[in-house]
Amino acid sequence: MARTVLVVEDEPKILDVVRDYLVDAGFSVTTAADGPAALASARAVAPDLVVLDLGLPGLDGIDVARELHRRSQVPIIMLTARGSEVDRVLGLELGADDYLVKPFSPRELVARVRAVLRRSGGSAAGDDHGPIRVGDVTVDPSRRTVAVAGRPVDLTATEFELLAHLARQPGRVFTRSQLLDAIHGVAIESYDRAIDAHVKNIRRKLEPDPHRPRYVVTVHGVGYRFADTEG
Repeated sequence: MARTVLVVEDEPKILDVVRDYLVDAGFSVTTAADGPAALASARAVAPDLVVLDLGLPGLDGIDVARELHRRSQVPIIMLTARGSEVDRVLGLELGADDYLVKPFSPRELVARVRAVLRRSGGSAAGDDHGPIRVGDVTVDPSRRTVAVAGRPVDLTATEFELLAHLARQPGRVFTRSQLLDAIHGVAIESYDRAIDAHVKNIRRKLEPDPHRPRYVVTVHGVGYRFADTEG
């Protein structure tokens, strides 16, 4: 069955191109041209992924993303003309799984959609080894669930993959570049601050005190590690 993508874009030419490329790639596509219509479509269709422009009439894309993630953990790829690092980080900290700046390649967008859907609905590397348990944290790749001392933790697809990759090798230090390679699954241009934004989200959801993390630990000048049971 075809996966459904909701494309939210107020520029008709861009909307048509994105829709045509996704349909040609085998996706079912629903479209919206403003924020209220996007939220209505998301309620009606329950898409597998949302391609979301930030600069929307009626309701800004940032507010749409917040509202979408109040209701579900639907993966979001942000599509926008706002190319500054501040805007990118803001989008990722709101829970976006990926980010494309206009002008962009429609083929690259399709590749990113496929990669994010693999992370959200496909199997992660190492699924056949069962749940990962490190101290009081349990990561179950087959069920796509995370719990801390039995408390469920809701993560986006990208956040889940990042945490699972770290937890599989507790104590090992990963550079940001290594983590980007691990979670994207496609060869794309990206940037290290994306990892920092995802880690910030994970800590906010996972850690008892995000400002003094017990689990996802920063190794200054290098990257991150998942604390071992003694950490």
